[in-house]
Amino acid sequence: MKTFTAKPADIDKKWIIIDAEGIVLGRLASIVAMRLRGKHKPTFTPHLEMGDNVLIINADKIQLTGNKRAGKIYYWHTGHPGGIKQRTAAQILEGKFPERVLTKAIQRMLPGGPLSRQQMTNLRIYASADHPHEAQNPEVLDVASMNPKNTRRG
Repeated sequence: MKTFTAKPADIDKKWIIIDAEGIVLGRLASIVAMRLRGKHKPTFTPHLEMGDNVLIINADKIQLTGNKRAGKIYYWHTGHPGGIKQRTAAQILEGKFPERVLTKAIQRMLPGGPLSRQQMTNLRIYASADHPHEAQNPEVLDVASMNPKNTRRG
């Protein structure tokens, strides 16, 4: 028995659209990271970029469980001495680019390296329900119905 290895010509990519309204951040990020890598396909090959193109709409309406909205802190450094900066998840979600919370969560679930940077180019996140990809006829992936824990209750 031989191990199957996909060739670049064998790869078929689909367009998937996910509505993030009411979905828990980490659960959505893990599903999207798996789709971007192509691990949901039976022909998965680790060294090839064979994942789907994923559109996420309503990223500003994502949910965080527990006290993460106020307690989860994102740090970055300006490069200058004493230049550590921070923002909470609530500040980012209410700011100008609320989709960055979801982008960072998905990026940090992918392995580091050139291949995962290439896979991140197949991800498109929009804060509202409007997107310019109607021509690609994306399939709807209902993440909320996959597991009852995927949506925030109460």
